Amino acid sequence: MQSRNSPLAPDVWLMDLFTSKAVQQGGVIRRKARDIERFVGMTRFLEEIDRRGYQVAENSGQIVIFCNRAPVRFLRLTPRS
Repeated sequence: MQSRNSPLAPDVWLMDLFTSKAVQQGGVIRRKARDIERFVGMTRFLEEIDRRGYQVAENSGQIVIFCNRAPVRFLRLTPRS
């Protein structure tokens, strides 16, 4: 999917995203879901996440990318019934 609103081709946008310092250090990055859809498409984005072995979560229109292969745990104070 070629972006209609970005001067970058989808592959260039992905390369730019995944060469950030946070990614190189195995950190966490966040992007708006609508931006991912607009610039590269969710399918292509998720293919790249899978290829890299990363995990991703979505909440309220925000995509959180865990740029490492460590397990992700959701923590809470008390168990839900």
